[in-house]
Amino acid sequence: MTKRSVFVYSEELLKYKFNSHHPFNQQRLKLTIDLLRRIGAISDHDIIPPRTATEEELLLIHSPEYINAVKKAGHGQLSEELAESFGLATDDTPIFTNMHEASSLLVGGTLTAVDQVMSGKADHALHLGGGLHHGFRGKASGFCIYNDSSVAIKYLQEKYKARVLYVDTDAHHGDGVQWSFYDDPNVCTLSIHETGRYLFPGTGNVNERGQGKGYGFSFNIPVDAFTEDESWLFAYTTALTEVAEFFKPDVILTQNGADAHYYDPLTHLSATMKIYREIPKLAHEIAHRYCDGKWIAVGGGGYDIWRVVPRAWALIWTEMTENSNCYGSLPDDWIDHWQEKANITLPKEWDDPENLYQPIPRKQEITEKNRQTLEKALYSILNQEKRTNGLKPLL
Repeated sequence: MTKRSVFVYSEELLKYKFNSHHPFNQQRLKLTIDLLRRIGAISDHDIIPPRTATEEELLLIHSPEYINAVKKAGHGQLSEELAESFGLATDDTPIFTNMHEASSLLVGGTLTAVDQVMSGKADHALHLGGGLHHGFRGKASGFCIYNDSSVAIKYLQEKYKARVLYVDTDAHHGDGVQWSFYDDPNVCTLSIHETGRYLFPGTGNVNERGQGKGYGFSFNIPVDAFTEDESWLFAYTTALTEVAEFFKPDVILTQNGADAHYYDPLTHLSATMKIYREIPKLAHEIAHRYCDGKWIAVGGGGYDIWRVVPRAWALIWTEMTENSNCYGSLPDDWIDHWQEKANITLPKEWDDPENLYQPIPRKQEITEKNRQTLEKALYSILNQEKRTNGLKPLL
């Protein structure tokens, strides 16, 4: 009998740690799972440990030279010059002890989730330790050493012959995954992110549509800085609904960076917890509509680890398990336990107050600009496909 959802987790995942001052802080995993435990939404029976990805699996995406460099770096055996050529020893991706081993476990966690779903042991699987979408074939980038989502997609193709829809709602463009499959018509990537005019990595324009046989299978929705809930959700709901109907995937893999929130210190969007309720809800619906429920979800960015990430990521699991115990007040014992460790006042409610921030002066202009961006991103490709099939164009 299929177990509806599984949660991939082990405290070993916390060993992916650059240093105590780095914004990428996997303590957010502990905060999230503790919140879920305290509302009775998860038990030990739901949790399975990640395995370590093999070198053969890493080679599905990464070059042997790069993997060898990561191994050496984690043991203090890589020169500074060579490290920089591989994107290591930078401010974003500093070297830390045993970085190959820690990174391989993150990749293996996503592969564990894949196997649970594709073997029929679970309908849905959540691995919040994954979602490192900036890693390239031969280079680390943006806090990401190995790209677990890219490896997982290639693994899904080779082992399960699956057509994969990758949906990335991180505030940063999912560049590493996009470029890995830019010429592949059996992988469709959809990234909704803050425009690269203001934010790393500076890519993800609407005209990045794929190349060769993969042309028309890469979709980017770069929303304007200060975008609020309503405009963001319109872009997400429209794009995911239309792209899923166009591509008709066998499985959906969602990357759930929680850094589009107003509180996030590294980005410039003005979303609230409202979008983090809706993101998994629609993904869940799409998975059942097209994929017999096959839904793999990973984590990603999210740098307000106290006020935003635990609530946002807990909502993915409560949606997966159809648990409604995620409204009103957060549990007092969770707040009491973590407040003394936090450097900021923890929220008391699941949802943000309506007056979280002062009104954005350019709201109407930003909303209209995002609508135009959405049209450019979607309709030239999707309308061409609809006309080919004798269907009415979207606009």
